[in-house]
Amino acid sequence: MSRARDAWWRRTSLRARLTLVATASVAVVLVVGAFALSGVVGVARTAAVDTAVRERSATLAALVADDRVPDALPVTQPGEVAQLLDASGAVLATSTTASRTLPVVDAATLTAWRERAGGRVLVVGTEASAYDRVARAAVRAVTYRGEPATLVTTVPLTDVEGVVRALRVALLLVVPVLTVGFALVLRALLGRVLAPVEDLRAAADRVALAGGPGSLPVPAADDELGALARTLNAMLDRLETAAARQRTFVADAAHELRSPVAAARAAVEVAAAHPEAYPVADLVADLAPQVARMQALVDDLLVLARVGATPAARGPVDLAEVAAEAVASVVPTADARGVEVTVTGAATALGAAGPTARAVRNLVDNAARHARSAVAVRVERRTGDAGVDDAVRVLVDDDGPGVPPGDRERVFERFVRLDAARERDAGGTGLGLAIAREVAREQGGDVTLDESPTGGLRAVLTLPAG
Repeated sequence: MSRARDAWWRRTSLRARLTLVATASVAVVLVVGAFALSGVVGVARTAAVDTAVRERSATLAALVADDRVPDALPVTQPGEVAQLLDASGAVLATSTTASRTLPVVDAATLTAWRERAGGRVLVVGTEASAYDRVARAAVRAVTYRGEPATLVTTVPLTDVEGVVRALRVALLLVVPVLTVGFALVLRALLGRVLAPVEDLRAAADRVALAGGPGSLPVPAADDELGALARTLNAMLDRLETAAARQRTFVADAAHELRSPVAAARAAVEVAAAHPEAYPVADLVADLAPQVARMQALVDDLLVLARVGATPAARGPVDLAEVAAEAVASVVPTADARGVEVTVTGAATALGAAGPTARAVRNLVDNAARHARSAVAVRVERRTGDAGVDDAVRVLVDDDGPGVPPGDRERVFERFVRLDAARERDAGGTGLGLAIAREVAREQGGDVTLDESPTGGLRAVLTLPAG
């Protein structure tokens, strides 16, 4: 039964659930309030009756003390009864609202009240009155003409009960009406409030069915729903950008791999068709550069796939050591081309050692492949306005052909090569700069390009100071 109820609750709309919960809460509050109100009214009216019987008892006690007891004891409240009873319970004097022969209470009750009262006034509720079903009574022990006596004054609670009963009946009728009215009003208000949410859901459903770009309606009110719609639209824009980037990336990767795969396949087919004219040594010599190119491309693709996938552990990174290792890795190739590579400076950055080393190596390798005669790598600190190091930089300068200012952002796109300066024959995959920038930005830094003082290109890697 509980599972069925839970399943029904989950299938119920948010509007219905909010209406049910709010209405039930209001109904409970109204019922509790109704009982509390009737209780307070009853207590207040009873307190007023107690005051009346107490005051009447004090007035009659003064008459008894002065031996001025009239033939009919004075009363003012509707149904009020006042009697002066002797020790045996017989009536010595009474109000006109009671009989001179019928005491208001029996002798046993009177004796018990007199003992409880002692020397003070006792006010009690009673159902033992001979004249009323339920009443409030004031009991006072007095001395009348030298003999012990008791003054008893009662006021019926019929009116009080009638008022409380009428109030409860009224509330019994009013509470359901108020509850139903509240539910209807709340349902209508929730319909208006949740209408933008339904619009967002419908629009999101259309975008999902279309499987393409789209946007969600932004409510006119500048509230939480408007902020949610704007955030979701920004998310959709980013997702579309990422999807477009992924499609482009896959297409570019397929295009880049097609050439070395085709060259390798052609070499293998020629070797298979003419083994006597295509020695194994020649086949290996032809396949080696294509395999190396595919391996480099696949390695770079894997690096790009891992960037941002999981947070890398960060710590102090000695940029001087990283730069020296990067320079050492390109020295053989640079020496073969007559390019001198130097490294100077020292600084410590805050980042991940492995990715940082990859970014620096890519920048140095890019410079060494396009320099004419020299590459200068310099590590330096950047001091902020407060005189504290807020960042460190690795500057890589080459004296090659450089990159025009209008193309310095475009070269960071994946697989982009400039026809004149960054040609395919230089040996790169077209991913080095893209990897360097993404690695740097993942660690809170960046990579930018500028003109080198030597006339070529300056690549600047900026990272947080360690």
